[in-house]
Amino acid sequence: MDVLESAGGCRDALGRARAAGRTVGLVPTMGALHDGHVSLIARARAECDMVAVSIFVNPLQFGDPEDMARYPRTLERDLFVCAEAGADVVFAPTVAEMYPSWPTLPATTVSVRGVSDRWEGAARPGHFDGVATVVSKLFAVAGPCRAYFGLKDFQQLAVVRRMVSDLCMPVEVVGCPIVREADGLALSSRNARLSGAERQAATALSRALAAGRAALAAGARSGDDVARAMRAAAADEPLVQLDYAVAVDAASLEEPGDLCDLSSLRLLIAAQVGPVRLIDNSAALLGADADAATATATREVRQLERIG
Repeated sequence: MDVLESAGGCRDALGRARAAGRTVGLVPTMGALHDGHVSLIARARAECDMVAVSIFVNPLQFGDPEDMARYPRTLERDLFVCAEAGADVVFAPTVAEMYPSWPTLPATTVSVRGVSDRWEGAARPGHFDGVATVVSKLFAVAGPCRAYFGLKDFQQLAVVRRMVSDLCMPVEVVGCPIVREADGLALSSRNARLSGAERQAATALSRALAAGRAALAAGARSGDDVARAMRAAAADEPLVQLDYAVAVDAASLEEPGDLCDLSSLRLLIAAQVGPVRLIDNSAALLGADADAATATATREVRQLERIG
């Protein structure tokens, strides 16, 4: 496995692979890799001839410098995880490589209106501009490829898909199932910062999503009714400070007037649990998209050798 810090070196390596007729898969990450990331690498490995993983803690998407300072950095372990999972290349640039003017902000950034405006966009101003900017740079380095993202960050996935479509980027964006612990908690690099009690309380997010799905299955067709069911489930945990719990259109992320077409509906939730902001989401109908494979993906990932 090659570990590259230079954008030019990574571009050349992936370009040579394509010139030899090989397809390229890209897994963008901020490191602190867990089984969810392993599942993305495994999916890319199964579908592409060459797999590249990027590891870069992107300063543009952190509104709070202290939040960025606390973000876990485990590069040595991450490289081992990537090698075990079958990556061919790891692109691990420095901040100076990605943003030569830093700490002066780059003159050019990318903003995706509409899908980035609400929910996480409202709670974390500038976050999705930072995401869109760094992902566009990674796509420019990688060239034509398939790019693999987890469905857990559903709004981020919507932003990236809209950017790729609007800017005619030669990238196929692949959304991959959420990988969860046995108790339902979605895997996240931020989970490591939770205390034992907070970790237990965090399962309220997945329980709230289940309550929203149950309300829909029972006939609820009002967004307020679904949100009320989700909020009630989350309210059982005093350590959970709920930000939002909503039913939205999966494409626009707007709250629809009615909830008749459950196949196009997404349930979103976000909460502060101790020092950590956690997000989660679910299809209204688990068979509506790749979330239906979540349990299968979890079992498959657990069969891989546990690392660390």
